[in-house]
Amino acid sequence: MQTNALNLPYLTADLPGIGGRIKQHVDDFRVEEIPLYPASGEGTHIYFTVRKRGIPTPAAVARIAKHMQVRPSEIGIAGLKDARALTVQQMSLEHADPQKLAAFRDRQVEIVSTTRHTNKLRPGHLQANRFTIKVRDAAAGALDRAQEILDVLVRRGVPNYFGPQRFGLRNDTAALGRALVAGDLDEFVAIMFGRPIDSDPPDCRAARAAFDRGDIQAALTAWPRHFSHPRRALSAYRKANASRRNSRTVAVVDKRMKRLYVSALQSAIFNDVLAKRIETLDTVMPGDLAARDGGKAVFTVEEAPEYLEIELARAAAFEISPTGPIPGYRSSLATGQPGQIERDTLAAHGVTTEDFRHVDRMKVKGARRALRFKISNLELSTDTDETGSHLLLKFTAPSGCYATVLLDEITKNRDPEPGTL
Repeated sequence: MQTNALNLPYLTADLPGIGGRIKQHVDDFRVEEIPLYPASGEGTHIYFTVRKRGIPTPAAVARIAKHMQVRPSEIGIAGLKDARALTVQQMSLEHADPQKLAAFRDRQVEIVSTTRHTNKLRPGHLQANRFTIKVRDAAAGALDRAQEILDVLVRRGVPNYFGPQRFGLRNDTAALGRALVAGDLDEFVAIMFGRPIDSDPPDCRAARAAFDRGDIQAALTAWPRHFSHPRRALSAYRKANASRRNSRTVAVVDKRMKRLYVSALQSAIFNDVLAKRIETLDTVMPGDLAARDGGKAVFTVEEAPEYLEIELARAAAFEISPTGPIPGYRSSLATGQPGQIERDTLAAHGVTTEDFRHVDRMKVKGARRALRFKISNLELSTDTDETGSHLLLKFTAPSGCYATVLLDEITKNRDPEPGTL
């Protein structure tokens, strides 16, 4: 079966891709947030719209916070946006001076408007994202090929995989999460500081090699200083006595990073379930936990023929979709054949839902996620700009869904280079 860079099957594996490259220029990838709710125009929280170019969201937040003389954590955001892109997103800051905000000037960040609302903007306060993407150097006949693939994705849905950015540059965040959930601190430390790979930057590769041969001081000396979190943990490892070395090291790792690692494991488990369900992502089976139109509330698909026939018709009409597990100690698993797939996948990762109850002082509740997502406002054309011709793709996708998964279906680039999928 044809797979993508994460070894996940394509829904449109029988249709040839167009190849091509994205993000050759910052303006080639544009994203604009669609808010979950309109600002009321009243309240103590200033909502401000930010246009940023070629910079990650946390870096933009840090620059604005410095200008406003507040902590970055005081600035609310609904979601993180790509670094190598032109993005428009909303942020919030309570008791801010709108004139001072408007006076902010930066080569990569611009505040384009302000208003007021009654609450802080928080992650998830986002309805959807509108994408405008240029694919360059595509194969001959790209427009017709892309349209054929999109026809399938519009009808059946886009596989709701978590994208590769979820798993880190070394593709090891899920393994770190698995070690945390399993309580295997030896493995966690070994992955975090050792096991160099060819794609590691030379300084990091040298540091990891030094760690593996037991030269901790050399590893700490070689580790780049801008990697502050691993350096701090490695310093704790060096100082701790042998009996408490691993536990002390894990305790020092930033809690937000540990949550990210556990989230990556959850994402990997979901992706594997979806990979096994790829041929049936647009239908439901008895025992499925289905969601209505992308909602979070789920219900069990009954086996009785009179009920199953109705739910099959609703799935065909994209009114409901099967879901997969974002595992946690309170997340339900499906029953029947779908449930067996989920249990087998958890077992293959060496964890149970109960293992998420106590993860390094964190309780991970879990959730369900639809196996597919619906795109809307789709536009496809060819165009030319000052840097050449390209395929131009515009669409809207629900929040939390990855545009790169849709692009991956279209391009089917098997061995991506920097700037490609």
